[in-house]
Amino acid sequence: MAKHAMVVEQGRAETLDVMGAKVSFLCPAAATEKAWSLIEVTAPRDAGPPPHQHPWDEAYYVLEGALRFRIGDTERTVQRGDFLYAPAGTVHAFQGASEQPARVLVFDAPAAAEGFFREAAAEVRELPRDLAKVPEIGARHRLQFHLG
Repeated sequence: MAKHAMVVEQGRAETLDVMGAKVSFLCPAAATEKAWSLIEVTAPRDAGPPPHQHPWDEAYYVLEGALRFRIGDTERTVQRGDFLYAPAGTVHAFQGASEQPARVLVFDAPAAAEGFFREAAAEVRELPRDLAKVPEIGARHRLQFHLG
């Protein structure tokens, strides 16, 4: 599919439930020929991805609420207006840290996270029961999870 212009109206993005968080594809990988993608993640308290790393860059901008964020050896709470960058290969994780769900924009380049989100949404339906599936799903999408 060739790159194409697009508009996604508020509340109209395709949204999946991924490990307790809502993942909305604002600019899916196909729209940019996988050059990059933009995703909005809505994470309730304690929901979010476990520590992981992958061979693409990700950047985060917090729209609402607060998140506990780990990038490399640094852990901190970030809130509305904060920006974070995780270069390819950096171990990182985040979980919602506020009473109201946190909302964060996630930019990945090249676009590679979408395939994982789609498979995880289909296969990881009940936590913690299905958590053991996450490393295998991740490996198929070049993500390495650090569980335990």
